[in-house]
Amino acid sequence: MASSTFSSLFKLSTFTLCLLVLFAPSSGQLTANFYARTCPNFRSIITRAVNTAVANEARMGASLLRLHFHDCFVNGCDASVLLDDTANFTGEKTAGPNSNSIRGFNVIDTIKTQLERQCPGVVSCADILAAAARDSVVALRGPGWNVLFGRRDSTTASLSAANSNLPSPTSSLSTLISSFSNQGFTANEMIALSGAHTIGQARCTTFRNRLYNENNINASFAAALRPNCPSSGGDNNLSPLDSTATSFDNRYFNDLINQRGLLHSDQELFNGGSADAQVRTYSSNPATFNREFASAMVKMSNLGPLTGSSGQVRTNCRRTN
Repeated sequence: MASSTFSSLFKLSTFTLCLLVLFAPSSGQLTANFYARTCPNFRSIITRAVNTAVANEARMGASLLRLHFHDCFVNGCDASVLLDDTANFTGEKTAGPNSNSIRGFNVIDTIKTQLERQCPGVVSCADILAAAARDSVVALRGPGWNVLFGRRDSTTASLSAANSNLPSPTSSLSTLISSFSNQGFTANEMIALSGAHTIGQARCTTFRNRLYNENNINASFAAALRPNCPSSGGDNNLSPLDSTATSFDNRYFNDLINQRGLLHSDQELFNGGSADAQVRTYSSNPATFNREFASAMVKMSNLGPLTGSSGQVRTNCRRTN
């Protein structure tokens, strides 16, 4: 009798242990259902906030997508880009590619506040960035992709890595290929991700030299832009990155073929080099572009995440706990 009781208890304990393992959140990898029990409504909260922000200002969709990119390219997708400078801490916001450029922090703050009200201390800022990037593209009629969750937030940031890892609007094709290769991307994936420039705007200071000193630019295109971007002054005046900058489509690649790329780095993708063929493919096959962009975004959003007990879940995205 005692032996039978022990056997039954052992089987019950083994079954219980299996259940705990099966339903415990992953500690070493990202999963689709990471918040299924701890914050089941987190996706709808993020999506609703992003849709509201983009409806108020279409450009915000591009800004939130770019914020995620500028986070992931600097030591992985860990929300380090969101940390404010303090008297004793220097973050990434003042790096050359970020200063007076990246935006959307208030939208992330709004989302975080709503999530903290619903499920305090649960959803990381890094996961918010990943979800908001996807929702922004969808809000602007672009493709969606499956976002995995379980990222945690960094307690550090790197100004030097932000300055060195993020490509410049003056980058050459070889520099772009190298910059993305350093993050594990192929040249074709770099071209697909560059298609994010089908939405949003850029400041005059980032393309002024192209307007006045480069030859591989459509003459009427340059002439139309110069009044808003004079040879001096007007640094922060904005111009659209492509001719349908509030809609996520493949027009960016058609513009490149017609020498209407706004940034030097844009036109480098179609300038007689190795990227030309892929640009032509995307210009004539929007479904191919959407599919390969989405695939590259999945890969980017999974760059070097902190998981398990690494990092923390910040209660305020702008500062460590």
